[in-house]
Amino acid sequence: MIEPLLLTTARVSTFDNNRPLTGASGFFFERDERLFLVTSRHVVIDKPSNHFPNRLEIELHTDADNLTRSTGLSVLLYKDGQSVWHQGRDSAGEIDVAVIELDRAALPASVALQCFTPDHLQDSLQEIEVGSSLLIVGFPLGFHDALHHLPVVRQAVIASSFGLRFQGQGYFLTDARTHRGTSGAPVVMRIAGDDMPLPWKLLGVHSSRIDMGSRDRQLDESLGLNCAWYADILLTLTAAEVAGEGPVRS
Repeated sequence: MIEPLLLTTARVSTFDNNRPLTGASGFFFERDERLFLVTSRHVVIDKPSNHFPNRLEIELHTDADNLTRSTGLSVLLYKDGQSVWHQGRDSAGEIDVAVIELDRAALPASVALQCFTPDHLQDSLQEIEVGSSLLIVGFPLGFHDALHHLPVVRQAVIASSFGLRFQGQGYFLTDARTHRGTSGAPVVMRIAGDDMPLPWKLLGVHSSRIDMGSRDRQLDESLGLNCAWYADILLTLTAAEVAGEGPVRS
């Protein structure tokens, strides 16, 4: 019996045509029968590192009873010279989350996946306490169960006040051991006693590690802290009226 949580997340590879670039994580979000892939915005474009892929590949299961069977789905990032992903902005600047709508007709008929929905988002920020236990589901350094094509999870805790945007930005902090390749992973909290098919709250989208520029790399360990963008931005990025627009405000 496979835990449904592990089927929410897919391995993402970026390409410049056929030239492989980077690996990352992404997860599925469904709203009004529309299916989206969610990942970090810097996975699809990152000017500081000169990262400009023109397509993604995501790995999909094709047999719910035999998870060794999978296929790759190629997703173009541009159409008629325009980006197909949606990204957000708020009063503090850009939000490191990108959403790409997937064409259900392009998926295998037997595809096996699980989706988060708006029902999995947290309504009130004040209800979540600092120190709460979380999981980050992804592909650190591309590592995963390569036979069954499944992600791994890292334990985490909320490391800043969830009810306050850290430094005024649209993210909170987690305390977890993470690596490259985890960008775009869902940050989730178990719903105790819930009988939902997917009993997890989707709290955030893992983005990157945070460190001190003044840290002595020989004397001081890394902080081990990460930023996770609040997942409620997905309500803005998946709204029907967003179609055809560029960055939108939350």
